[in-house]
Amino acid sequence: MSFKHTTANPARAVLALSLVGSLGLPAYAQQAPAATAADAAVQTVVVTGTFAKNRRTLDTESPVDVISGKELQASGSTELATVLGRLVPSVNFPRPSGADASDAVRPAQLRGLSPDQVLVLVNGKRRHTSAVINVNGTLGRGSAPVDLNAIPMTAIDRIEVLRDGAAAQYGSDAIAGVINIILKRGADGGELEAGFGQYDAGDGEQASLKGSAGFALGERGWVRVAAEVADRNPTNRAGADLRNPREPRYGQVNQRLGDPASKPRTVFVNSQYALTDSIDWYAFANYGERDTSAAATWRTAYTSTSPTAPLRSTIFPEGFLPMQNSTSLDQSLVTGLRGEAAGWRWDASVNHGRNTFRLELDNTVNQSLGATSPTHFYAGKLTSTQTLGNLDVAREFPVAGLAGPLTVAAGLEARRESYAIGAGEEASYIGTGSQGFSGFRPADAGKRSRHNESVYLNLEAEVTDKLSGGVALRHERYSDFGSTTSAKGSARYAFNDQVAIRGTASSGFRAPSLAQQHYTITTTNFMLINGQNTAVETGTFAVDSPAALALGAQPLKAEKARNLSLGLQWQPSRNLSSSLDLYQIEIDDRILFSGNLNLANTGLRNDLAAQGVYVGAARYFTNSLDTRTRGLDWVSTYRLNLNQGERLDLTLAYNRNKTDVLRVSPNPELLGRNKLVLLDRQTIQRATVGAPEDKLNLSADYTAGKWNARAGLTRYGSFTVPQNDPAMDQVYDPQWVLDLSGSVRLSTQWKLSAGIDNATNRVPAQITSLGNLNNNGINRYSGYAPNGYNGRYFYAKAAYSW
Repeated sequence: MSFKHTTANPARAVLALSLVGSLGLPAYAQQAPAATAADAAVQTVVVTGTFAKNRRTLDTESPVDVISGKELQASGSTELATVLGRLVPSVNFPRPSGADASDAVRPAQLRGLSPDQVLVLVNGKRRHTSAVINVNGTLGRGSAPVDLNAIPMTAIDRIEVLRDGAAAQYGSDAIAGVINIILKRGADGGELEAGFGQYDAGDGEQASLKGSAGFALGERGWVRVAAEVADRNPTNRAGADLRNPREPRYGQVNQRLGDPASKPRTVFVNSQYALTDSIDWYAFANYGERDTSAAATWRTAYTSTSPTAPLRSTIFPEGFLPMQNSTSLDQSLVTGLRGEAAGWRWDASVNHGRNTFRLELDNTVNQSLGATSPTHFYAGKLTSTQTLGNLDVAREFPVAGLAGPLTVAAGLEARRESYAIGAGEEASYIGTGSQGFSGFRPADAGKRSRHNESVYLNLEAEVTDKLSGGVALRHERYSDFGSTTSAKGSARYAFNDQVAIRGTASSGFRAPSLAQQHYTITTTNFMLINGQNTAVETGTFAVDSPAALALGAQPLKAEKARNLSLGLQWQPSRNLSSSLDLYQIEIDDRILFSGNLNLANTGLRNDLAAQGVYVGAARYFTNSLDTRTRGLDWVSTYRLNLNQGERLDLTLAYNRNKTDVLRVSPNPELLGRNKLVLLDRQTIQRATVGAPEDKLNLSADYTAGKWNARAGLTRYGSFTVPQNDPAMDQVYDPQWVLDLSGSVRLSTQWKLSAGIDNATNRVPAQITSLGNLNNNGINRYSGYAPNGYNGRYFYAKAAYSW
């Protein structure tokens, strides 16, 4: 969904000024001429959230961060989510380890909410979600969001991050906001870049090669191709294993705690062709594969510390580290026609996306098979697909008494989604299953689908020279849980050329994903029982399965949200601007993954056994929590024009938010009778205190002719890793992290860059030994840490452009 716009200037100085109106059609953004450099210094035309043509950042009603391609490249990381976590204070991207598939597909948060409560668009079109659902003890537990790292940065022109509820504009998932990724366009120019980096500890080497080039399609069109390949070696910050002196590898580092090994390969294509003077055809597509090798938990040689304990495996008499080797395959195609007729701008498109996650296990055994066990297992695969069609129209109407035309926009959307689980080989699930990850069983396998239809209407106008506003209304009908209607109103009032206030009020929703409704697996999980990490066969059950119903499960319903925001804008001069936005987000019936229900010594275990389900613990999804998130965003930018050819851009960006629990649903009576709690304290607290309470970004970007230098100082606020026993919580102090980079342009084509991420080599405090949470000092760091725990990273890049 998009309309014409003026191309954004990449200067960081416009970050704070990027705002959004009511409803956007970003595909049309590819048609307008570029702004002059002088104009871009004071304005950026955004396409996220508005149908109005040429809506400037200074005129819109809701805040958006505009991140240029230049900023994305000013980092040593090749992961999009990592870079966004450093540049945008409201984005949090932790780096879990030892969390099964979550190691390979890590979730990002916006405003401390669930990763699947932010909508991701590419060129204004809804992006498909990952097939992976995060079911271990990480932030974002229970979510199945978009895999941001499947999108290569070399394909991106800029990113617009809408920090406001937008379900009335875009539909499900846009509770916390919208991330709209705008691809590079046009036939002119190209670039090729090679990079290499390594951590100060001597590991985690990363080599990358990426490029982008445009080609003309005659005189009426163009196609742009971007490609990226990388090879990232693993890191390891685990401690020595001192648990059992009898172990053959006692005192050695057996566990691997850190980033997994990863090899992404991605191609993105963006294109446009003028069929007639008034009709354009456009298409963009991607194909990507990412191989990841992540470690599970080290299996000791002996099954316990008892002197008479038997060997765990005769195949690995010294113990073994199971390796989870996965391949994530990501594909998408969006194509459509757009044009103008009888004064109406229209856009009709078809959008298909597919993500497949295939998992294999190596260096492990199935203990129940004894000496005949294989050491390689195919554990199965997950597949998520999305197909949708859109028709969007918009037109300006002159209205007597209004300072500007009334923009009327309307549209229709039909979407079909599916989610499939493919069973692994028999050896991966029979008996105790393959160690590290028990495969999907035939009983787990299957495919579920649903469809929904929606209609929306959007109105926006300049009411007077000082007052603008908009309203949006959207109705959706889902085949699996019913209908929902969302509304939004927004307004902005300019007291003068320097000061303005803005505000929005909206309702929203997020439909339960198919993965949350139907994900099923039985695997080995480690639970804290009597102060010890204990391996327990744990069943994850679909909410409509007989096993879940026997444990009190109820059908999932949509999350409902109410968003309020109020902001102040101040621009005393052309080069200085500041904005402060306060917000409140109330969410009813949040979908959470239950705590692990320990079925030992309960009759429920026997009830499941009677169904042929033999597990020691169970879990399922539930609507059982209402929350309220309150926070603020403050962004200020200042540009200093120094001597001829010299410029200094300064930015201060700050986010603070706090989430409180408003209601917890009563515990199911069935569980209560067995002294079990569906939502334990840890599950609830993870949704409220696990993300940093605030984040501050200070950056300085200096340019002098062919030289450029950049410094970014980030303060990550305090966060808590909760446990069911409050005495075992660990509260982490704030941390300051400094990133430095510089570049020199050797010629009009060649550019060299180098930098240090985390130059101060800051890592979070180590996990305390309370309750054996750090596995006797082996797992030294928490995966909740917003800046990771790998330490200082050095990198260098060489780029050739034309």
